[in-house]
Amino acid sequence: MTKYIFDVTFFQPISKNIPKQIVVLCHGYGGDGKDISILAANWRRFLPETTFLCPNAPEVCAINSQGYQWFDLTTENDEIILEKSLVAEKKLNVFLDQILDNFQLGAKNLALVGFSQGCMMIIQTALKRKDKINCLLGYSGKIINKQHLTNKISSKPKIFLMHGDRDTIVLPNHLLEAKEFLIQQGFKIRTKLFKNCEHQIPVEGSSLGLEFLRKNL
Repeated sequence: MTKYIFDVTFFQPISKNIPKQIVVLCHGYGGDGKDISILAANWRRFLPETTFLCPNAPEVCAINSQGYQWFDLTTENDEIILEKSLVAEKKLNVFLDQILDNFQLGAKNLALVGFSQGCMMIIQTALKRKDKINCLLGYSGKIINKQHLTNKISSKPKIFLMHGDRDTIVLPNHLLEAKEFLIQQGFKIRTKLFKNCEHQIPVEGSSLGLEFLRKNL
């Protein structure tokens, strides 16, 4: 198997053919690729020509040594958070370039999925890439720094963001703020707020996410 910059949990296309599409799933703070690969395991039979890759984030989590983090969240300083997220963004871009090169596919065949901190990462990364990815599916996340992103948007992929209305980890108002910001920037964005849902991906969220990927990939 190709050596990537990250350790990866992956699924080959269920058709056993050369993949026509790629879905990369980025886990949340303190999780790992195996955690979020549950989504891929559930989706893959409905996307038989697709390969799924679920990387471990680049750093061991500061508060959970069994998990990983894209960047440290033990500070509340916005400038430090942005600085650390940019380091992770650079690494994620290297990983995406490695994947596209390995499978000899274009960004139009790539979808990014993220939960919580993973959602934050894919929004910041995808919108700044010059090669427009196919689509972006985010759960329970937010835009890390709107001021930073405003003048750095290079492409506008299709976006679907979802959130639980009882999320106390990443508050649901971040979904509304992201929607407002992205509409102002000229994006076509779909959102869904789940009732009585905490910081998690509900069954309906998984089903809607699959439907979005099948429609666009």
